[in-house]
Amino acid sequence: MRVRVVPAGSSGDWTGPVPGAAGTQARLDRPGWPGWRPRAVLGAPAPGGLLLPPAHPTAAWLYGPRGVWVDDDLVIVADTGNHRVLIWYGVPEQDGVPADVVLGQTDEVTEGPAAGGTGPANGMHMPCGVLRDGDQLVVADAWHHRLLVWQSLPTRTGTPPDHVLGQGDPESVEPNAGGEPDAGSFYWPFGIALIGGRLHVADTGNRRVLIWNDGIPEPGEPADVVLGQADARSREENRGGPAAADSFRWPHAFASGGPGGAALWVADAGNHRVLGWRTPPERDTPADLVLGQADFTTATEFPYVSQFERLRFPYAIASGAGDLAIADTANNRVLLQPGGLDTLHPRIALGQGDLVANGENRWTEVAADTLCWPYGLHWHRRGERTGLLAVADSGNNRVVLWAEEGP
Repeated sequence: MRVRVVPAGSSGDWTGPVPGAAGTQARLDRPGWPGWRPRAVLGAPAPGGLLLPPAHPTAAWLYGPRGVWVDDDLVIVADTGNHRVLIWYGVPEQDGVPADVVLGQTDEVTEGPAAGGTGPANGMHMPCGVLRDGDQLVVADAWHHRLLVWQSLPTRTGTPPDHVLGQGDPESVEPNAGGEPDAGSFYWPFGIALIGGRLHVADTGNRRVLIWNDGIPEPGEPADVVLGQADARSREENRGGPAAADSFRWPHAFASGGPGGAALWVADAGNHRVLGWRTPPERDTPADLVLGQADFTTATEFPYVSQFERLRFPYAIASGAGDLAIADTANNRVLLQPGGLDTLHPRIALGQGDLVANGENRWTEVAADTLCWPYGLHWHRRGERTGLLAVADSGNNRVVLWAEEGP
């Protein structure tokens, strides 16, 4: 059944007034935009009640997933709470399909950080970001403060990574490699992305973004750009002061294109905003654009007012054919905003009935088209207006593949 996320009783082109936003009107859709429907649910089943995963996981269950990747060939999920990464070869068409490969554990039923006798060399602790680059796979092993790199996509459960980035050896797991920050160390690296051939890492615990100009680096190679701090040794939140155009609180994810045609967007979750740079930053430089706040110096959360054109802890972003998706995590929705705008003005709110509501699972029950703390996104466009948006629906212990279909 096709599911269009529209207010009850609406025709799908809602133009009524938005509560708490006097003088404004919002549309849930616009002419020429595609419809959306949940194509498949991976992990906890839906519809139904909010379920905890089993004490012993299987290849078909997830626990608090925070990162996801989808393309024509596969789905990759950071199964964060089970301290592992799951790979599906082929994109599932049905709910509950088990993964083909488990990484970070010796089998599909073991859980726990670096568990199952693997140790840090072949274990994970709170993996978050996942990235495919051709045959390579990169995983942000966040609480081990490193990136794991497979030179070829693993086809067997338990395959160890070929090397690590951010630590001196595969057994070391200390923040900043056990010392002070430098241009090659990490403290909670949560998000990773390749944009324009450059590797971007959200080094969240150091409140900065690291950029390597030539893609995935060799071990020990320092970043070319440190964004958000005055130097490679600094790590204070918002540079030790209030929020600004050149600071971060919790940088978390990346995208490009979309509103304002920005070359780089960074989800600065802790400041409840998304920052944009019109040109790729070649050095530490302030952002040109901000979404979710009135200006660069405001970093206020507004939990008890209308959520029209507001953000609360946006942990993930993704772009597709010039448009931008924002995981507005604490508002339990994914906002879709068209390109050509340089302010926050979304047209669709996946997971909610309108652009104002923000209830967990719409304060009703878990269904295929509800959300609870969406934490990761990846948008795979198959054409100008068709494709898949993978949502790591963390609070519901699942990943939902939303199908984008032309009007």
